[in-house]
Amino acid sequence: MISRRTSDDKPQGNAPWLVTYADMVTLLLCFFVLLFSMSRVEMDKFRAVISSLQGALGIMDGAVTPSLPPSDDLFDPEDLQAQLLAQEMAQMRAMAAEFEEELAGMGLSDKVTVELEERGVVFRLADTVLFGIGKDELRPEARDVLLKVGQLLSRVSNSVRVEGHTDNWPINTPRFPSNWELSTGRATSVVRFLIEESNLDPRQLQAAGYGEYHPIDTNDTAEGRQRNRRVDVIILRPSLSLAEPQ
Repeated sequence: MISRRTSDDKPQGNAPWLVTYADMVTLLLCFFVLLFSMSRVEMDKFRAVISSLQGALGIMDGAVTPSLPPSDDLFDPEDLQAQLLAQEMAQMRAMAAEFEEELAGMGLSDKVTVELEERGVVFRLADTVLFGIGKDELRPEARDVLLKVGQLLSRVSNSVRVEGHTDNWPINTPRFPSNWELSTGRATSVVRFLIEESNLDPRQLQAAGYGEYHPIDTNDTAEGRQRNRRVDVIILRPSLSLAEPQ
């Protein structure tokens, strides 16, 4: 006898594994779409961010805007870093030229030299302008020089590092057991003056002592040793300023 299949014998709905498979495929599709969207940068929005940063970090008005790639180009971090460095160096170069001209107008060209380095603008002061031999107390005549340097520093928001340097002649006194203490003490004296007399923000300033280990000339001659005994006041370029503790 042949049995007949009734309506109750028909399979009900889809196989359970098919629902799970469909969910997995949908999730994978969303995942790869997300990866693709993250691999590209909306350059119009990125330009707006850069413009905002220029306003916040710019040192002088009229700075050159970095050239950004077309909006449909992929984001290249190395190119952007090079462009920002070029922009910062152009700003620092303009600052160095302006400050050098102003210091010359103040009659300080023989006491303060201005140099441009990759880290920023350097005001270089010989120790004879600021200190007596083996001392970290400022000379009375150093006041006028540092007040004028402080006027220029008050116009920037960058971090300012004050570095003390010595020659390689050893020192061993109760106050200064080595050139480390002497160079650090001199840097600290300049920082304290800039805070107390030029009203600079203490959070903007740093003091560092390098002893005799970063000479700019030979220590084999009296002239070379005199050049090495110095205090450098560095206006750090913006990206280096941002790297400092806040």
